[in-house]
Amino acid sequence: MNFNENREDEFNQNVDQQEAAYAKENMSNDTHNLQGDNFENKEKIYKKKWFLLSMVFIGIFVVAFGFLFVKAGFVLNKVSLNGGIFESLTQIVSGKDELKGEENGRINVLLLGMRGKNVVGGGLLADTIMVASIDPINKKASLFSVPRDFYVTVPDRGFQSKINAVYFYGEEEREGKGMENMKKVIGEIVGDEIHYAATINFKGFEDLVDSIGGVDLHLDEPFMEPLQFKEEHVCDDKVFTVSSGNVQQKIDYRGKIVAEYPLCYNTNLECGGVFKVPAGDVTLNGENALCYVRARVTSSDFDRARRQQAVLQEIRRKATSAGTLSDFSKISAMLDSLGDNVSTDMKIWEMQRFFELYQGMGEFSLKQKVLENSEEGLLYTPEEMDPAVGYILLPRGENYSRIQEAFVKVLDKDQIQVNANQSSQTNQ
Repeated sequence: MNFNENREDEFNQNVDQQEAAYAKENMSNDTHNLQGDNFENKEKIYKKKWFLLSMVFIGIFVVAFGFLFVKAGFVLNKVSLNGGIFESLTQIVSGKDELKGEENGRINVLLLGMRGKNVVGGGLLADTIMVASIDPINKKASLFSVPRDFYVTVPDRGFQSKINAVYFYGEEEREGKGMENMKKVIGEIVGDEIHYAATINFKGFEDLVDSIGGVDLHLDEPFMEPLQFKEEHVCDDKVFTVSSGNVQQKIDYRGKIVAEYPLCYNTNLECGGVFKVPAGDVTLNGENALCYVRARVTSSDFDRARRQQAVLQEIRRKATSAGTLSDFSKISAMLDSLGDNVSTDMKIWEMQRFFELYQGMGEFSLKQKVLENSEEGLLYTPEEMDPAVGYILLPRGENYSRIQEAFVKVLDKDQIQVNANQSSQTNQ
């Protein structure tokens, strides 16, 4: 595929579209009340496929590799932490449009899922930690999941913690530092540079799934999580307000109890308290899909990672299907779901380039790997654990060498054939 062909024409069209969209933003505080010719022009902008696909893939969990450039430039400017729309257009016309890692044939994007900023119950603790990699030259991709209990050194803080807290500690210092620190730690673990990162919160995930009409799955047996969503948490004045009569003890390095915190239940139980999915073909809406990818207590964090990868693939499939790309209302709904709920350090031109590479891959192979507590999973649980730390996972061999080898090899062999371009080709 010749990505430079007709670049000047495409750039001029993009500039015209962005200037028109920018003018509309400043003429009205309500960009949704467009009528007549304005609505018609807006609909044309929304149907640009590379815009849509870029954001979906950067947006998740997942999410998984592409989305829409325009809701008048507004959504992408909110999502991207680095650079605005006109800077990106300048980058495109200058011809400097190669992504980090592209020259070496592997682009690594860290995907993080969490409750969300200012949400009680560990809003900035990462529930999902996954590296999505693409090799556009050899038409291969991979998903590499890291468990939240992996015990690591927190950058610039001089202490160790579970990896799911690294983002939180970084954001305590300044906005954006959490993403930087997670990229650094994951890069050290896998032995390769993490070129980009993206986060999505629970609300964004729910809304995104709903915007594509839910996710379609097949379960060989019923799934149930009877414990997790009725768990006790430290009492607060908003969510966990019903006392259980129990306390959580804080124990220091000497094994001495230094504090006790009352535990409470949530008055409105998440996921109905006992979450169930029947066997067979099912379609999960946003709320149920979120419960499905969060559940871990009755199964395990490793099983949850596999479910997350399966749901992520289904989101990619439906988001890039012909039915979605041709439906203006679905595209608009996807944009609305992501604006306040997703962030990435990709610049807008990098999102476009990422989609171009993805589109050019056509039919590609996808391989998955989950780090877990087993010989093949490359992690182990120490026999003696510090009570103050709780359950943790460490690398077998006490170093990252085997993990790094697995990360290199994860793109070597075909495992799952997917026609990533089947829907977009029908719309060209």
